[in-house]
Amino acid sequence: MAVKKYLSLVKFSHTIFALPFALIGFFLGMNQFFFSGEWHGVNPFAPEAYATQSIERFLIEKFLLVLVCMVTARSAAMAFNRYLDRSFDAKNPRTAIREIPAGIISPNSALRFVILNCLLFVTATYFINSICFYLSPVALFVILFYSFTKRFTPLCHLVLGLGLSLAPIGAYLAVTGRFDVLPVLFSFAVIFWVSGFDIIYALQDIEFDQSQQLYSIPSVFGKSKALRVSELLHVLSAGCVIAAGIYGGFHLLYWVGIVVFVGMLIYQHSIVKPNDLSKVNIAFMTANGIASVVFGIFVIADLFVR
Repeated sequence: MAVKKYLSLVKFSHTIFALPFALIGFFLGMNQFFFSGEWHGVNPFAPEAYATQSIERFLIEKFLLVLVCMVTARSAAMAFNRYLDRSFDAKNPRTAIREIPAGIISPNSALRFVILNCLLFVTATYFINSICFYLSPVALFVILFYSFTKRFTPLCHLVLGLGLSLAPIGAYLAVTGRFDVLPVLFSFAVIFWVSGFDIIYALQDIEFDQSQQLYSIPSVFGKSKALRVSELLHVLSAGCVIAAGIYGGFHLLYWVGIVVFVGMLIYQHSIVKPNDLSKVNIAFMTANGIASVVFGIFVIADLFVR
């Protein structure tokens, strides 16, 4: 029962947004690093005790550690957001049923949960490689800092996108230990995609945010202009995945995935209107969940059939 409460606290089902992109980064790194002939049976980035491994053990360990990082980083970020916003959530009828304002989980318990997940995240990065370990405080700063941004800037949506965009580049670093253009393009796609659909989600709280002097694109610019900004961001996201496809030399399956991804972007904007927000949740969860999962499947499949 306690596990269920914390899974609800962090909206574990929303992991579906960033996880496919993390897997894209992982398999892209595997494709670039191993299939390019750079694998020599030694992982120079791991702690000394883990330096010499078989390729199978290397892949399995990295994959599991990437999953641990994804779950713990996102859990820390969401729980911290709920902890920091607990007073606002209690005043907002839409969010008053959340675990902390409803008294299901105490604020101190939520904060301890945040700290535990941060520690697990940093520990997991240590066993991945040195660059991930050294960058782990930066990643934690970005994903935790987001929770403060709504108090002073309408660009909070972009900060959220930045946090989730660490998934593909982080997973790529876990395998290769280096940066590259292609995973960065996917990261930019995530920034624009996530910030775009977060603006749509924020339309639900425009009046509340204005009453509490909280910043968001909708609360500052209004519904119509906010939707235009969201559309622009999603055009940029589509442009990034197209650029990634061209730069990476992907084949048919990748482009089929792009058709689905872009189609879901168009669909969500077709069902959400300034005077009709009844389908915001369908646009937010269903359309974006399909976009992420299906696109991820086709990209990874394309990598395997090369």
